[in-house]
Amino acid sequence: MSDWQNAYRSFYYATAEPPEDIRLAADSTALLVIDIQNTYMEIDSDPVEAARWAPFRERMNASVIPNTAKLIAHCRARGVEVIFARIACLKPDGRDRSLSQKKPGFNYLLLPKDREDSQLVPELTPAAEDIVVIKTTDSALTGTNLRLILRNMEISDVIVAGIFTDQCISSSVRSLADESFGVVVVEDCCAAATEELHLNELKSINMIYCHVVQSEDVHDFLA
Repeated sequence: MSDWQNAYRSFYYATAEPPEDIRLAADSTALLVIDIQNTYMEIDSDPVEAARWAPFRERMNASVIPNTAKLIAHCRARGVEVIFARIACLKPDGRDRSLSQKKPGFNYLLLPKDREDSQLVPELTPAAEDIVVIKTTDSALTGTNLRLILRNMEISDVIVAGIFTDQCISSSVRSLADESFGVVVVEDCCAAATEELHLNELKSINMIYCHVVQSEDVHDFLA
């Protein structure tokens, strides 16, 4: 196991006692994979932009996607519910999107739900029994009926993987924590645009809204 109890500590928790061991019951735990979609793996036609995003794509290909695929397989084998959330709009013109997805710049997302670039990457194709929710907000809880789904299935703990650490991951984690779900964020199954943004956000949410761990730790947490 990693030293997750002492890693990713912010100023607020620098001197706090280490958290207790985590125990996750498979029948009350869900794995939530957020926004690992084709659009984010496309290489920009502008060589400058392509180079700027190259480290992100390298992390995705070398770590996040393969580690998430392994985590999904492990969770399925242990009987943990696997849930995918993806950003997409229900209307072709995107009128149903939240304001944050209509603003100019990087967050402007017009991804009709049936278009190829809005689909999950091929390596993470959902199984027939997996749940897939479409969200038009950053938070997977706010923008879908996921809250109701989790409560109906009597889920109390959620393992979170996906992108972007400082945006949809953080927003979803904070929403889940505010609704009193236990949350575990899997560091090596997440990414932000840069390593700096990734690490800074993990420190912001760790021990307040979730526990930040490695994928190897989840194997030991599952009872």
